[in-house]
Amino acid sequence: MTTPTPLPAAAPDSAAPDTPLVVLAGATGALGLLIAHHLRRRGAAVRALVRPQSSTSAEADSLRLQGADVVAVDYGSVADLTRACQGASCVVSALNGLRNIIVDTQSRLLDAAVAAGVPRFIPSDFSADFTRLPEGSNRNFDLRREFQRRLDQAPIRATSVLNGMFADLLTGQAPLVLQGPRRVLYWGSADQPLDFTTMVNTAEFTAAAALDATTPRFLRIAGEVASIRQLREAATAATGHTFKLFRAGGLGLLGTLIKVTKTLAPAPDEVFSPWQGMQYLHNMLSGQAKLAEPLDNARYPDIRWTPVRAVLAGGK
Repeated sequence: MTTPTPLPAAAPDSAAPDTPLVVLAGATGALGLLIAHHLRRRGAAVRALVRPQSSTSAEADSLRLQGADVVAVDYGSVADLTRACQGASCVVSALNGLRNIIVDTQSRLLDAAVAAGVPRFIPSDFSADFTRLPEGSNRNFDLRREFQRRLDQAPIRATSVLNGMFADLLTGQAPLVLQGPRRVLYWGSADQPLDFTTMVNTAEFTAAAALDATTPRFLRIAGEVASIRQLREAATAATGHTFKLFRAGGLGLLGTLIKVTKTLAPAPDEVFSPWQGMQYLHNMLSGQAKLAEPLDNARYPDIRWTPVRAVLAGGK
C-alpha cells in the first residue's frame, strides 16, 4: 500500500476563492495533459492526480508548469481518492486501460467523488457511440458500458463526451489512409459517414464541459463527418498526391478476420491489440457506432474544429 501524499486543504494559493476546481485523473496521459492545458486556459484550478511513481516524471513537471496542483494518490484507496476530490466542482477521468482501470479504478474514483460531495463526473469514454453497439462487438466499449451502468446508479450528475475516432490516428495508427501505396483502405461501403475529432478538440470541448453545470448525460462531437470516399479526397488535397480507394472486402470478411486474429494473436493484456483495432473499424464502417445528430459542436462557439484534411496535411 502506498503512503498517501498530504493534500492541500483548499485550492492552490494562486487560485481565487471562487475559481472552480476540477480534479483530473489520468492527467499524465496524452489526452489528460491536453485537458489540463485547456482547463487552465479557461481559468480553472486543476488538481492533477498521478500515481506516486509518476510524480517526478516529465509529464508531471509539465502539469506543474501549467499551474496545475499535482497530487500523488493511491488509486487503490477510496479514502485517499476521497481526500483528493475534496472541494472539486467536477471530476474528469482520462484514465485508460483494461477492466482493472476502466471499471475497477474508475469505480473507486466514482465512489470517492460521491463521498467527497462532488456534483459532477466526466468518465473516460471519449469514443464512438458505444451505447448503440451490441454486447461483445468491442471489448473496450463493453468495459465502458459496464462502468456506465455503475455511473448511472450513482448519486452524481454524469456527462460522457463521445467524439468518434481520434483524427490523429489517421496519420499512422489507424490503417485507413495508407501513405506508401496512396490508398484508402476500407471494408463495406465507401459512403458510410464516419466521425473524426482531433485529440486537441476533444480536450478543448471536455474542459469546457467540465466547467458547464448544465451539461446533459451525453455530448456528441465530431471535428468532421467524412466517408471513406471523402477521406480519399482529403488525402489527395492534403498531400498533393492522388489517392485511390482499396476495398478489402465486405464487413463479413472483416468480422472473420477479427475472429482469426483474436485466436492467433489474443494479446489479452494489450489495450489496443490488433484485433481490438479491427473491432473499432468494424464498429465505425458498419455505421453502428455513428454519433447521432445533431452534434453538439456549437455548444461552445469559441472552439475551432480541425478538419481531416488539416490533420493529414500535418502528418504527411
